[in-house]
Amino acid sequence: MSEEVLIIISLSFILFSSPLISKVTKIPTTPVEIILGAVFVYFHLIVEHSIFELVAELGFLYLMFLAGLEVDLKKLVNIPSRTLKKALFYNAILYGLSIFVTMYFDLGKIFIVTLPLISIGILAALKKEYGDTDWIKLSIVVGLIGEIISIGVLTTVSAGLEFGFGWDFTKTMVLFVVFLVALLIVYKLFHNAIWWFPEIKNLLMPEKDHQEQDIRVSMAVFFFMIAVMLYLKLEVAFGAFIAGTFIKTYFEVHNKSLPTKLEHFGFGWLVPIFFVYVGSSFEIEALFHDGLFEKALLIALAMIVFRLVASSLFIKDLGWNKFYMLGLSHSMPLTLLIAVSTLAYHSHSITQFYYYAFILASILQVLIVMILVRLLSHFFVESN
Repeated sequence: MSEEVLIIISLSFILFSSPLISKVTKIPTTPVEIILGAVFVYFHLIVEHSIFELVAELGFLYLMFLAGLEVDLKKLVNIPSRTLKKALFYNAILYGLSIFVTMYFDLGKIFIVTLPLISIGILAALKKEYGDTDWIKLSIVVGLIGEIISIGVLTTVSAGLEFGFGWDFTKTMVLFVVFLVALLIVYKLFHNAIWWFPEIKNLLMPEKDHQEQDIRVSMAVFFFMIAVMLYLKLEVAFGAFIAGTFIKTYFEVHNKSLPTKLEHFGFGWLVPIFFVYVGSSFEIEALFHDGLFEKALLIALAMIVFRLVASSLFIKDLGWNKFYMLGLSHSMPLTLLIAVSTLAYHSHSITQFYYYAFILASILQVLIVMILVRLLSHFFVESN
């Protein structure tokens, strides 16, 4: 059997079975897909292949696009100043603790970047399970700001790892700032254009649509932003994130079903392939390397503790029985943690041991946090 056929059959089985396994084990689908990817590569049912890698990369970019769909710029600029200040201070505490721990234990500089990362991707799973509660609403607002900061850090680290921290890095970051300014101008111009000519939205996404024009426009914006970032030699993931933000900001009100359709499209096949690929890059034998599991567990626990400490800022907002839920909900930056560790590993900034440790830590975080949230919400939150 050829490699291509074997990979396709294996992916088909994982895509089909992972939600079923998730339902039985009560483990989120994402860790299941990563674990299955590792198991299948161990039995040589999945092997390295350029097309598999390409589709997985597209899956990661689409995941960042979906992350951007969580950000509505119109709502973001209307966040109460008190909440915004607390959110920024919350992130400052995370970075402060990360710097202190990294320096105190003489860890690699990459830990300063990875330990404070925030991604609200898996927070969506909590929202589906527990509803639109007050702590989830606040977690999303604070998490959005944290994720934007994390995306900026990801872009900076990516440039630093690729070009070093000399003139090329400075030039890239200046270009990045210019790009952001230009982007704000484009957003403003488009906002004015659709205010004066509201029919533009109907032209791009007609109400009676028999050709999936809304999906086509979204994908056009997605790929256009990727092309722009490639041309400017900036972090492509940031371009995908910006594309999602653009669609969310200007078209959700006009087409409320669009974000759901895009999520179904991505989580149905593209995004899971990325997670399977991540699992396939992890060697199961590495679990038996001296100190790997302990190191991964320490990383996971450190990230959770940092967020619990920082979440104490919101005791007055949520109360003593709920504030920790905000910190826990931000303790699963699986996608960004994997992205940063992958960039660092490919640029030889970290060893394979630490690459495996970060991947394992990202899985452990999801398992630990999901269990804690379920237990605490049952015994403390729901009882008050």
